[in-house]
Amino acid sequence: MWTAGITGMLTGLALIVAIGAQNAFVLRQGIRREHIGVVVAVCMAGDALLIVAGTAGIGALVTQFPGVLEVLRWAGAAYLLWFAVRSFLAAVKPSALEEQASRSRNSVIATTAALTFLNPHVYLDTVVLLGSLANQQGPGLRWTFAGGAVTGSVLWFSALGYGARTLAGVLTSPRTWRWIDASIGVLMVILAIRLVLH
Repeated sequence: MWTAGITGMLTGLALIVAIGAQNAFVLRQGIRREHIGVVVAVCMAGDALLIVAGTAGIGALVTQFPGVLEVLRWAGAAYLLWFAVRSFLAAVKPSALEEQASRSRNSVIATTAALTFLNPHVYLDTVVLLGSLANQQGPGLRWTFAGGAVTGSVLWFSALGYGARTLAGVLTSPRTWRWIDASIGVLMVILAIRLVLH
């Protein structure tokens, strides 16, 4: 029983630890100490919802209707490009750092939700892949596996969001933020291109 849970946790971590748009945003918010609690909560809740849905059998439904993932792919690519433009604009204007610090909680929640649910890879990873792997454990252990995967998500987003606070003192320079915003913009463009090409 514990083996299924640990396997689920390690599998979940392996899928979400890769740097992507969502992780970059969580890291940025954590460093800025801006609404990080709600950002982490939205990411964890989103992962938990999708993992549970996949374990309950929604993964099979999604694989029967690939058009849903196609729509998410293009919407996700468009959103990533828009996010890249915002990051590049922030990199060009260092004064925008102070303006961005006052983003509303609702705006941050909307951005977190978009980066979570407009990424078709999150559906492939959590709903299809983790859901399939959970169901391969058999009826008695599938929810243990799913619980392990959710635990991995909770551990990761907590560490990423709140661990970033230790870097806040080092990263107070506008020049440093210019570099971070430019790097995030480049990453968003690369991810958008990868979404379109796959």
